[in-house]
Amino acid sequence: MKKILILGGGTAGTIMVNKLRKALEREEWEITIVDQHRTHYYQPGFLFIPFDIYTRHDVVKPKGDFFPAGVNVVYAAIDRIEADRNRVHLEGGTFLQYDFLIIATGTQTRPDQTPGLKDALWYKEIFDFYTIEGAVALRDFFRKWEGGRLVMNIADLPYKCPVAPLEFIFLADAYFTKKGMRDKVDITYVTPLPGAFTKPVATRMLSELLQEKNIHIVPEFYLERIDNENKKLISYDEQEVPFDVLAIVPLNMGSDMIARSGLGDDLNYVLTDKHTLRSEKYENIFVLGDAANLPTSKAGSVAHFSAEILFENLMSAIEGRPLLAKFDGHANCYIETGFGKGSLIDFNYETEPLPGTFPLPGVGPFGLLKNTKMNHYGKVLFRWIYWHILLKGKELPVEAEMTMAGKKLWKF
Repeated sequence: MKKILILGGGTAGTIMVNKLRKALEREEWEITIVDQHRTHYYQPGFLFIPFDIYTRHDVVKPKGDFFPAGVNVVYAAIDRIEADRNRVHLEGGTFLQYDFLIIATGTQTRPDQTPGLKDALWYKEIFDFYTIEGAVALRDFFRKWEGGRLVMNIADLPYKCPVAPLEFIFLADAYFTKKGMRDKVDITYVTPLPGAFTKPVATRMLSELLQEKNIHIVPEFYLERIDNENKKLISYDEQEVPFDVLAIVPLNMGSDMIARSGLGDDLNYVLTDKHTLRSEKYENIFVLGDAANLPTSKAGSVAHFSAEILFENLMSAIEGRPLLAKFDGHANCYIETGFGKGSLIDFNYETEPLPGTFPLPGVGPFGLLKNTKMNHYGKVLFRWIYWHILLKGKELPVEAEMTMAGKKLWKF
């Protein structure tokens, strides 16, 4: 019997195990998925916890609920991949053989990599919201906070869900306005990017929103350390930004297991062909989701769209055919902007976010780079779609390849 081994039971791994189990004969193919954790988190929901919109219950379910019957599930930590011998070593000395391997081990926040980040103020006046623990701690802090300087900082690139820090400050503006204390809260957005986003058209629209909401931006700030005693962010060129409370996106890195396996770059992301999603080093290894070093967003939509391409190419590889499916870097992200409104961006490797309508040209119902209530409803609805459709590998009415239909070219 031939073996497919999937490393990682998060969004990407769960989508793929469902697709493969439906497609491959059980008598011919043994499918195994490995993950050391038993809890599945709806990570986009972490953003809403600090503002008392979601609770812990809204974002947590058992991983086993989403794995299909007929697959082997191994809950264990992974030590390393021994690719030359087609096997994966688990902690404790056991190993698993494979014919094809899918790496979907994601990315993790690494606050330990920034001097001063996890010192005296950690989870007291410095918080992340990319973990359930950080999001809950920040919620408890905000409930009692009486105002001051709120700073949102992105430590480095790349990081999961590039729009989440923007959503955070937009929701903070709405949250403190509704509490009647917005005049007591100074909000500053500190980013290594030259503006609010990576591309000019989206940056223009988002910068206007920041200005409208009286949110200050400090661009091209490369965080070197945090001074806990004086409550300051300090950059490599000695710029300083003071804070009373700091929300931060720590440095993101891939699994240390990737480094031990010799498959990754300096941030432990697997060296991956950006179109075929196959490892640059081994023909029987494919990479999905945040674990890959793709030049696109580390977002759930990328895991979804690229899963369609990886599935086609893996089936081709199994049958000895050329890998003809090509991933174009398609990403699609709703952006919560506060007060029951949201925006939407849709882009890929070659095309930046543009204004228009989505998914139907001229109809929508969602507006690209527009601030509307319908976009907010799309964001809210996505949680149900995630649990009931996306994770189970079911088809969604959005193509994996980005289309220009409905988009408008923009000239400054």
